[in-house]
Amino acid sequence: MSTGTRTVIRGGLVVTAADEMHADVLIEGGRIAALAAHDSDTAAGWTAGTVIDATGKYVIPGGVDAHTHMQMPFGGTTAADTFETGTRAAAWGGTTTIVDFAIQSMGSSLRAGLDAWHAKADAQCAIDYGFHMIVADVNDKTLAEMDTLVEEGVTSFKMFMAYPGVFYSDDGQILRAMQRASGNGGLVMMHAENGIAIDVLVQQALAAGRTDPRYHGEVRHALLEAEATHRAIQLARVAGSPLYVVHVSAEQAVAELTAARDLGLPVFGETCPQYLFLSTDNLAEPDFEGAKYVCSTPLRPREHQAALWRGLRTDDLQVVSTDHCPFCFSGQKEMGRGDFSKIPNGMPGVENRMDLLHQAVVDGHITRRRWIDIACAAPARMFGLYPRKGTIAPGADADVVVYDPQAEQTVSASTHHMNVDYSAYEGRRLTGRVETVLSRGVPVIERQAYVGRAGHGQYTPRGICQYL
Repeated sequence: MSTGTRTVIRGGLVVTAADEMHADVLIEGGRIAALAAHDSDTAAGWTAGTVIDATGKYVIPGGVDAHTHMQMPFGGTTAADTFETGTRAAAWGGTTTIVDFAIQSMGSSLRAGLDAWHAKADAQCAIDYGFHMIVADVNDKTLAEMDTLVEEGVTSFKMFMAYPGVFYSDDGQILRAMQRASGNGGLVMMHAENGIAIDVLVQQALAAGRTDPRYHGEVRHALLEAEATHRAIQLARVAGSPLYVVHVSAEQAVAELTAARDLGLPVFGETCPQYLFLSTDNLAEPDFEGAKYVCSTPLRPREHQAALWRGLRTDDLQVVSTDHCPFCFSGQKEMGRGDFSKIPNGMPGVENRMDLLHQAVVDGHITRRRWIDIACAAPARMFGLYPRKGTIAPGADADVVVYDPQAEQTVSASTHHMNVDYSAYEGRRLTGRVETVLSRGVPVIERQAYVGRAGHGQYTPRGICQYL
C-alpha cells in the first residue's frame, strides 16, 4: 500500500479504557494498523503520507454517543439539529459515532419507522451512525419484527413508562417486549418515569397556577423515577431479559440499579452531562430562562450529583450519553410560556460531552481511563460496536481524536456548532479541547477547523450487547 493512504500520529499519550502508553499510532486503510513505543525501531521505521504531531497531547478513541435525537418530532415541533448539523457538531466535540433513535408510530410497523429514519440520515452524516428502535405499539406483528431487526443490526429497543398517549407502554406491553428480547439477544432501553402519576401532578400544578419551568422538575418527582426504575428491573427479572435504563438523574434511581447489580443482574444505567453539571437551580432561572433546561428525566437538586459521580466510579452507571435533543429558546422553548407542560423536552449537548467529562478528570471525579470508558468503550460494548469503535487497537476503525489537555475554552452559543440558539453551559470555563478528529482515518476536524463532509459518515449495523 502506498504511503499516501497511511497516517502516523506521533508523540502522544494514547489513552484507552484499559491502558495509557506513550505510543505512535499507524493508520492504514481507515483502520488502526499498529501501535509502537515512541522510541522503538518499529515506530521509527514507519513512513506515511500524513504525519500528525501529538506531542504533549492525548490520543484517544473517538467518542461514542449512544443517545441522540436528530430531527426528532416532539410536542408539535422538531429538534433543531438535522443529521448533518448534529453530526458535524458531534465531530467538533470529539464524538465520531452516534446511535440515534428511529421511532415507530402508533398503528405502524417498526420497519416503516426505521426506513423513515434511514431516509433522514442517508448521505447527511459527517460521522458514523447507528439506530436504536423506539417501540411505541406492542403487538404480535411488532414482536415478530423485533427478531428481524436484531438480525439486521438494530439490536436495542427503547420503551417508555412516561408520556401517556405518545410513547407510553403499560407493564404488560413492556413485559412482552422484554420476553421477546430475552430470546433474540436484543437489549431493552427504558425511559423510567411513572408517567401516569406524573400526568396527575402536572394537571394539579397547572390548575393551581404553577406554570413556570421549575415546576417541570417538581412534578417529575425523583421518587417516580425510582419507582419506575424498580418496576422495570422486576419486569426484566420476570422476563429473563437484560435492561438498560436511560438518562438516570436521581440518587434513588441509582440505588435501585446498584441493588440490582449487587444481585448480579444484567441491569445497566446511563446518565448525561446535564445531570452531572446542572441542577434545579437552572430550571428556576428567572424570566422563563429555566425553559432552556427542561428535559425528561428532569434536572435534580444539586445533592443528587454526588450519587451519580459515585455510580460512575463504581460502575453501577456504565455510560454517559447526551440525550441530545435541542430546541431553540426562541420559537420552540417559548411554546411553553404560561404552561410548562408545553415546553419541548430536550437539551443540546452532543458537542460538549467529551470536554465536560475531561473537566471531570481535571476536577478529580473520575480518572483518565474512566473518562474514555464511559464516553467511548462502554457505550461501544453496550451496543455491539466494540472493538471496531471505542478503542485504539490494531483492527479498530481509525476513529481517533488528538486532544489537548491543557487548552482552555469558554463554552458559548456564540462559538458552538449545534444548530440551537443557546448553550446549556454558557460561560462555563473548561480545561481540555479537541484539536484533530479522524473518522475511519479521514480528517473531519483538523487543528480546530472543520474539513469533513456530509455523507462521509456510514450507517453501522451493530452486534448484540457485549456485556451479556
